[in-house]
Amino acid sequence: MIRMTTERVYNIPLRKKFLKVPRYRRTNKASIALREFIVKHMKSDDVRIGKRLNQELWKHGIRNPPHHVKVTIIKEDNGLVKAELFGYKFDEPGKEDFEKLRDGKKKKEEQEQKKQEIKEKIAKELKKETKELASEIKKEAKTESKEKPVPKKAVKKDKEDSDN
Repeated sequence: MIRMTTERVYNIPLRKKFLKVPRYRRTNKASIALREFIVKHMKSDDVRIGKRLNQELWKHGIRNPPHHVKVTIIKEDNGLVKAELFGYKFDEPGKEDFEKLRDGKKKKEEQEQKKQEIKEKIAKELKKETKELASEIKKEAKTESKEKPVPKKAVKKDKEDSDN
């Protein structure tokens, strides 16, 4: 079975489209204009944009997209259209990319759990230390209260004796 594919190279102008929106939306509008151009010229609504093309659009941030982009577009017989930056093969994010993202999330979750465990251990140690300090203070208070206070009369007699 022979699969029919059509491959074309376009230099897609983006400037006229993205200049019509505010600066903080320019790259978003450029990506929309790119998609509209591909839909119009390849006559298919199922469009996939490759990694490197997307990176090229966002290279200078949201305010400064490129004025035009040279793109290789491949249309398969099932209507799927793949667009990639000129000179690169289409690279669609696969299972490996999603697994990397999941692994990154799992690592972050594990780190957060470790932090929580450490915080709980520290809190327990602080509670123990405060209880020990409180018990020591109580013991000292009891020993001080057991000692008999010196009567005031005795103190006055000592002062009178020292005056004489």
